[in-house]
Amino acid sequence: MSVTTPKTRRYAWLGALLIGLPTLLILAFMWWWDHEPDAFDVVAHAKARASERGQPVVVGTVSTEALIRVAETLLDKRGGYLSNDKLPPGALMDNLPNWEFGVLVQTRDFAKAFRNEFSRSQTQSTEDADLLEADPLFSTPSDRWLLPSSEGQYRKAIGHVEGYLDRLSDSDPYSAQFYARADNLADWLAVVEKRLGSLSQRLSASVGQIRIDTDRGGDRSATQSTPGVSPRMVQTPWTEIDDVFYEARGTTWALLHFLRAVEHDFEPVLRDKNALVSLRQIIRELEESQHDLGSPVVLNGSPFGFFANHSLVMANYVSRANAAVIDLRQLLERG
Repeated sequence: MSVTTPKTRRYAWLGALLIGLPTLLILAFMWWWDHEPDAFDVVAHAKARASERGQPVVVGTVSTEALIRVAETLLDKRGGYLSNDKLPPGALMDNLPNWEFGVLVQTRDFAKAFRNEFSRSQTQSTEDADLLEADPLFSTPSDRWLLPSSEGQYRKAIGHVEGYLDRLSDSDPYSAQFYARADNLADWLAVVEKRLGSLSQRLSASVGQIRIDTDRGGDRSATQSTPGVSPRMVQTPWTEIDDVFYEARGTTWALLHFLRAVEHDFEPVLRDKNALVSLRQIIRELEESQHDLGSPVVLNGSPFGFFANHSLVMANYVSRANAAVIDLRQLLERG
């Protein structure tokens, strides 16, 4: 029979305190940091920043400011940048890091469009010096914590985009330029539709699906390195369902802001191509995808079952936006 003394009880309380207090603090920080940033008005933000800097709002200002603000939000949101954390609480979280990755992919694609499309008048024109530096910096691996860290490289990239914006707003016609043309926009949208198409498939795979092999697109002369199995069962592992869901949330959040900026900067082109309504429909679908999740976890019920399937709901919005992006690109190319 063991006898507890006041001394052993004090040690027990001390041990419980040393273990329990840090655990409570970690859980509190996880709860506080697990927050997706709110959307912002890209046009109002661009005008306010331009006023602060004493710069005019020119064609491309809103899109450039949207790229900067989205990237800054990625780094400066509640809890900061979490994807490369190696210690609790960040290391124990996966929803926000996957959200961050979705935002990061869209940021990379938009920055690459600036470098290759928006800032150049033709294929033989010279690349902008700042965008030439920003593009590879945004491509730094998202989980790098050793110096130079991921967030350090991304901040350098933001600095270069701000340098491009400063030159974009000056009076030198031979400095930075932003060309709001239908072909430039269509080239970026071609990348967007591939991203959304992939996300739609991954979200739909939250429940097992039998898919027919369409890899060669019906082309009899086409070949591939390894023949696909048809039909085949495709299903996302249950441990990755919420990862894909939050990556989609981040993707649609970033894309929503970029398309709102495009609506402003490319408005004359979109009106001329009778494509403005199509763009606004894409924005509406992406807005719907940002409603608050009314559940503490991502539910994965059967398609027509009693419980919700949040991945299939998100897939609906993403696939509808993807179909509208395809129509918009076709309008820009042939309208």
